[in-house]
Amino acid sequence: MIRKFELKDTPQIAEIYNYYVLNSIITFDRIPFSIEEYTIKIKDISSNFPCIIFEENNEILGYAYANYWRTKPSYNQTVESTVYVKHGIHGKKIGSQLYTELLKQLRELDFHTIIGSISLPNDQSIQFHEKFGFEKVAHFKEVGKKFGKWIDVGFWQLNFKQSSI
Repeated sequence: MIRKFELKDTPQIAEIYNYYVLNSIITFDRIPFSIEEYTIKIKDISSNFPCIIFEENNEILGYAYANYWRTKPSYNQTVESTVYVKHGIHGKKIGSQLYTELLKQLRELDFHTIIGSISLPNDQSIQFHEKFGFEKVAHFKEVGKKFGKWIDVGFWQLNFKQSSI
């Protein structure tokens, strides 16, 4: 079931996130977050933007949220989207369900542009974003370094169509 994030969810989502901190280039964080640190981060995000949870049998299997793209006022209708699925649970369409709901909420909140930031290479994430209509708009070479190697980052963009009202 997909539901709104609650602060009590923080330990489980921090655990999901910290797996990727330690084992992947998906995030450029290098040190796992403590529960307290992640609580501060996610509390700020969820107080300003949609933050949703996929839960099954009292276990959180994934989460998604939007966050600031840039903080200057002219960017107010643009957000960056994020989705994480618990390691080992992929292939059950949990990420797709979360993204479908997140994008629905963002459209209802009248956001115009959604940005997906992808550390490269990552064919799975590229296919995932493109399935939702995102298009590649930028590729930055060697902008992050993790695990002793330089990493490229690409940006994929989705613009919601303007209403004819």
